[in-house]
Amino acid sequence: MAPQKKFSDIDLSVLDLVTIPAGSTPATAMQHSLDLAQHAEGWGYKRFWLAEHHNMKSIASTATAVLIGYVAGGTSKIRVGSGGIMLPNHAPLIVAEQFGTLESLYPGRIDLGLGRAPGTDQLTAMALRRSLQGSVDDFPNNVAELQSYLAPATAGTRVRAIPGEGLQVPIWLLGSSTFSAQLAALLGLPFAFASHFAPTLLEAALKIYRDNFQPSESLAEPKVLACVNVVAADTDEEAHRLATSLYLFALGVVRGNAMPLQAPVDDLDAYWDGSERYAVQQMFRYAFAGGPETVKNSLQEFINQTQVDELMVVSHIYDHAARLRSYEILSRLKQEQQVQASLASFS
Repeated sequence: MAPQKKFSDIDLSVLDLVTIPAGSTPATAMQHSLDLAQHAEGWGYKRFWLAEHHNMKSIASTATAVLIGYVAGGTSKIRVGSGGIMLPNHAPLIVAEQFGTLESLYPGRIDLGLGRAPGTDQLTAMALRRSLQGSVDDFPNNVAELQSYLAPATAGTRVRAIPGEGLQVPIWLLGSSTFSAQLAALLGLPFAFASHFAPTLLEAALKIYRDNFQPSESLAEPKVLACVNVVAADTDEEAHRLATSLYLFALGVVRGNAMPLQAPVDDLDAYWDGSERYAVQQMFRYAFAGGPETVKNSLQEFINQTQVDELMVVSHIYDHAARLRSYEILSRLKQEQQVQASLASFS
């Protein structure tokens, strides 16, 4: 039996939706994202991923590849990528060219996470694609096509991604159900689960992925990342108040009226009814808010349950300084646990 993983053993990464706080602008949100990435790099985070969403007043990460270039250009070590590119919205060749360009500019630092959802409503998806025609086979076929463009050149190839060809940009499959887990296992690709908003099938998806994994040239063993919501602060009370912005954000999604990220409030019961509260709590089953010890214990329980290889953290916090502090606390918790483990090994 494999040893249980500890919080200190797990790579920490960041998912950023470039959330727009009420009263702010997309430009400011983007500047704050770069600032967060620069701090995260200094705090030892492994990746900084940006997510493609469209037609949402609260999110400015629509031009995901452009923002990846902006963040990668303002950092030097942290891996920067997509969490993810919604492949149905794009021709695989375009994605290969964009990420081939990014990999050429920032070699060894670019990740390509792929999702099969549109990242928006159907009307907007139509505006993006001009057609919603397709079949269940489109996503696997498009992933395979994209892989072919990033693979080394072969004789007789008539359509090539330049730049992109031969760069082997690491591809992750993202999912909130079991479909992408099965495909990632079949293709021997790393798998990232969106437990930060769709927790229901987490355990089933991880089991399917691990049980059916087929080694590939790029990956010998299963590799799992799970995304979770974290709001850390110096005290439980402060963290719980900051987290009300996250729950108000979710309430807007439940009501079909996503608004810019709202400032924290004192009493959430004044904003939702019982059924809405239940819906939000189910959506954010894996939302961990609290002071340092509370968050560390909660994340350790999640790691015990899932045995993931990496935790990706998203923090919908209204105040930028408080958001930075949340990520700093997580980094320090990991470092402190690593020091304690090192000292214990010499005792």
